[in-house]
Amino acid sequence: MRPWRVMTLLWLALAAWPSWAQDLAATCRASSSYDLTVRPGSLLFDRPAPAPSRVEIRDGALWTDGRAVRLGPEEQDRLSLFERELRQLVPQAKAVAARGVDMAARAVHDEAAGMGLSEETRAELDRRLAAHGAELKQRIAASSSTHDWQGPMIQQYANEVGTDIVPVVAGDLGQQALSAAMSGDLQAAASLRDRAGNLAVDLQPRLLQRMQALRPQIQALCPSIRRLAELQDGVRDADGRPLTLLQVGQ
Repeated sequence: MRPWRVMTLLWLALAAWPSWAQDLAATCRASSSYDLTVRPGSLLFDRPAPAPSRVEIRDGALWTDGRAVRLGPEEQDRLSLFERELRQLVPQAKAVAARGVDMAARAVHDEAAGMGLSEETRAELDRRLAAHGAELKQRIAASSSTHDWQGPMIQQYANEVGTDIVPVVAGDLGQQALSAAMSGDLQAAASLRDRAGNLAVDLQPRLLQRMQALRPQIQALCPSIRRLAELQDGVRDADGRPLTLLQVGQ
């Protein structure tokens, strides 16, 4: 993995919904085979397969694959609470994701401070990280669907960020190596080249360890996730199958 990919993908992935799914699966033991779109008047869950591939909840009413589901009063109440509590959870999760962006950018800043970069380079790196962080947090705030965070989209954005950041770090390290070589310090020049080459391996575990500080904030969401799983229990789709929008392990 290239050095810049560690720095960019780390703080991008912290806010990306696929990573959230992984964190929730690991921390809250929660997962879902559906994508979620939060609409002004309804919640839409969709997946390629199996059926039902499209589930819509609106004010206690339920549609699965375009068919209205006849519900009893208790099921309607459960779905109404499910929709209300999920809507309340979304901004909480977004707030944690935004804090993750800030935390990851700070981690990259601190690690860059130990690379021997010039003051000018560090300032430019911070400026670019701040700009991309602000853009990413804006995307998080505006997002209403997990479809916004599919792998190729995140990869493309990470590539854009990397293309913007890599010249800053690589240029400074290259200049240091060149200066060392021109001064006759071939050992220092070789060391700088090795350091650049090993940067991905060296940085990744340290940065990931620092991001563990976000885990308690993710854990704080677990009771709400479990509550949603409980609310869906007893509700069935149009063909009588249990409605399983998310799974939570014991």
